Amino acid sequence: MTSAFKGNKSTLPSKPCVVCGRPMAWRKAWARDWEHVKYCSERCRRAAKTEDSHA
Repeated sequence: MTSAFKGNKSTLPSKPCVVCGRPMAWRKAWARDWEHVKYCSERCRRAAKTEDSHA
């Protein structure tokens, strides 16, 4: 994956955040568990937790 990256961020994979729906671009920090990444930010992760506890 990283060997194909040549500085063009538009070629990186992306997927929507499960809370807000914003597109998230692949990050090197997420390389090992990209398939498990669900939230674009800490705020969305916290929002999802509060929704679960109120349900």
